[in-house]
Amino acid sequence: MRATAINPGLVETELNRHVGRDAIRRFTEDFNEKQKAAGRPLLLYKSVPQGAATTVWAAAVAEAEAIGGRYCEDCHVAELIDGGMETLAGVRDYAVDPERARALWAKSEELVGERF
Repeated sequence: MRATAINPGLVETELNRHVGRDAIRRFTEDFNEKQKAAGRPLLLYKSVPQGAATTVWAAAVAEAEAIGGRYCEDCHVAELIDGGMETLAGVRDYAVDPERARALWAKSEELVGERF
């Protein structure tokens, strides 16, 4: 069994409707101020169609062999990055470590009380 992890990004939906627009705006402004000062990419919101694009791409366009077992964002397989690197994009090296995957699988089987 192989899975593909899809990150739609930060999508403007009603999921955070109870937080309040002012709180979200303040968080985004504060976060982006720090990002800009550090020379890092800004946090940008996507529309619902933009957020859905990677899922549609993975399901209908991408080759299964190219994306199986991978982490995808912005309609491509995410770049592998160093675990200590501060960025909003990419996949951390530890997230695709086969040893950690085996340990997670074993722990999951233990927690549900069933072997697969």
